[in-house]
Amino acid sequence: MTLLAKLSECLDRPAVVAPVVLVIGYIIYQLFLKPSVLPKQLDIIGAKKGDWFPTLQAKWRNTKDFKAALRIADAEFRDRPGILPLLGVPNLVLLPRGDIQFVQEQPENVLNMHVQTMESLQTDYTSPDPELIHNPVHNKLITTTLTNQTGNLVPDMVEETAYGFEKLWGTDTEYKDVCVYDTLRRVIGLVTNRVFVGNPLCRNEEMLELSMQYAQAVPAAGFFLVSLPKPIHWLVARATSIPLRRLAKRYEKYIRPEIEARLSAYDASRREDLEKKPAGERNDFLQWSIAQAKESGDPYHWKVESLAGRILLLNFASIHTSSFSITHVVLDLAASKQEYVDELRAEIKSVLAEHGGQWNKRALAKMEKLDSLMRESSRMNSFVTVGLMRRVVAKGGITTPSGVTIPCGASVCVPAWQVLHDETVYPDAETFKPFRFAEQRKDDSVEYVKRANKAWATASNEFLAFGHGRNACPGRFFATNELKLMLGYLVMNYDIEIKEGTRPRNNWYSLNRVPSFDATVRIKRRVAKA
Repeated sequence: MTLLAKLSECLDRPAVVAPVVLVIGYIIYQLFLKPSVLPKQLDIIGAKKGDWFPTLQAKWRNTKDFKAALRIADAEFRDRPGILPLLGVPNLVLLPRGDIQFVQEQPENVLNMHVQTMESLQTDYTSPDPELIHNPVHNKLITTTLTNQTGNLVPDMVEETAYGFEKLWGTDTEYKDVCVYDTLRRVIGLVTNRVFVGNPLCRNEEMLELSMQYAQAVPAAGFFLVSLPKPIHWLVARATSIPLRRLAKRYEKYIRPEIEARLSAYDASRREDLEKKPAGERNDFLQWSIAQAKESGDPYHWKVESLAGRILLLNFASIHTSSFSITHVVLDLAASKQEYVDELRAEIKSVLAEHGGQWNKRALAKMEKLDSLMRESSRMNSFVTVGLMRRVVAKGGITTPSGVTIPCGASVCVPAWQVLHDETVYPDAETFKPFRFAEQRKDDSVEYVKRANKAWATASNEFLAFGHGRNACPGRFFATNELKLMLGYLVMNYDIEIKEGTRPRNNWYSLNRVPSFDATVRIKRRVAKA
């Protein structure tokens, strides 16, 4: 019997045909017929007249060329909301610029960023343990202890920055080529983990490699899972979670002895009723996490698996976007005028001289040109192209200032890329001006608060690179100091130039814009060290 005949015989059996018809019907319903939670009166960004399936076709067009979609949105939807379909992202309602302030002021029980992020990254499947995301107690340590301790941690970060650059960029005084992204993400891994777990564990190459693999795998897995049709999502999601959780287990193997040793030391010190931490107790995120866990009284939080999982999640949050930021600014600087580098070196040298030649938090705060360079690079190359992504969680939905009611379960966002490249907001917006914000901060005709708001870590309606409002990136104060320190060290200790003569173009992956991962620069160690 031929294969075709066997297939025909199978299809003659009701027990076979019925389930097949049901599955196909369910898939067609989910893809084409299921009612949308999005407002029906809104136009679809990227749809064209005559489209049979406007949402699906717009989703394909927008994903293929999101920059073009943003231009369409800016031209046709500047003052009204529209539906923004994209692969790898739940269908969004893009609100007009005038609603930015409205969105950032909404409470968590109306518009929720945490729920939106869990959906976008599919954290129930991509995290080591979903409970770590559902109960993110580490966020409090980021906003309080990490921010407050950044000044005390600068000496450790300086030491690790020097170690990282000498290891990965070397000390050769002749020009050589280096891959910017690959080397700098490893320097960031070293410096960040010096703060997270301390030395020598931060230099464990196998553990660092696993943390970087995880940082790259999570967004890719989240994008893939969100794109799946509902009928197969459950099965594929569980299969996808297996390699990620195996990776987390391998990471845990390296950090487990350190956690166990610290837990034992913590318990021993408390049994002796010491009123303050014992001499030699670490000042890093792992130690703060242990203290927080013990003070909570909940054994779950001081399980080795829980503590290891939180450190791994922090590596994802820190390494992922910081690697993009430092790569962007190095490419920008390498492709710019030498006079900019000279001005930076003069500022850094002058400020360090005022602080006894030592890098510290106060010195970093005074390096306004360095800060401006980082902010301008973030403006030109922001990873955030649509901002303030939130899930509507209020049962009755939400009505925007323009009168549109968006139901519960829908997701909203606001323009970010368009604002960052708007000539009326940033004159000569398409030109890289590294000291744009430093000049504005020195303008005495502007009140002090407005001038201070031009610092890199400061969020506003016109600068959403770190988010805005109560949900702005909690670790941005630490991250900006870390990256400014790294860039300052690089400027004072290396000469850099673009090999090709022009800055490599950025790449777009759906709504995210990232630097070229393969871009190289020519570098050499300066003879006169900082």
